[in-house]
Amino acid sequence: MPRLAKGGKWIFGWVIVSSRGEIRIPPEACAEYGFRTGEEVVLLPGSRTSRGFGIGRKARVAGSKAPLERKTIGRAAVGEGGRVVLPPGSGARPGERLLVGRGSGVALGFIRQGSIVAAALKHPELPVFTAD
Repeated sequence: MPRLAKGGKWIFGWVIVSSRGEIRIPPEACAEYGFRTGEEVVLLPGSRTSRGFGIGRKARVAGSKAPLERKTIGRAAVGEGGRVVLPPGSGARPGERLLVGRGSGVALGFIRQGSIVAAALKHPELPVFTAD
């Protein structure tokens, strides 16, 4: 998992939203965050800068010191191979490319825009994960 800049966010790669509104969480991210097939996950809003969202395990979000449960934008289940059908609250559109980065420890970050996305576009070696 590379870092795009010294002291920057760790990146797992890109995911592309399928025509069915589904993404595939990178295997390394599934392992690091402990996502399991059949498990319910919670989607949380990202920062105003990234315009993205985070996906976290329900128990980890509920156990967080911050009142994150109230900020939930949706719920989903993890399918085979880390596939997740995104709820409408995610705002993700078919064909959209999202940068996947290590988040707060509570949720895995899916980033739409900002300086980190601009930096990632200069790294064609980053892996791309599709649900198809």
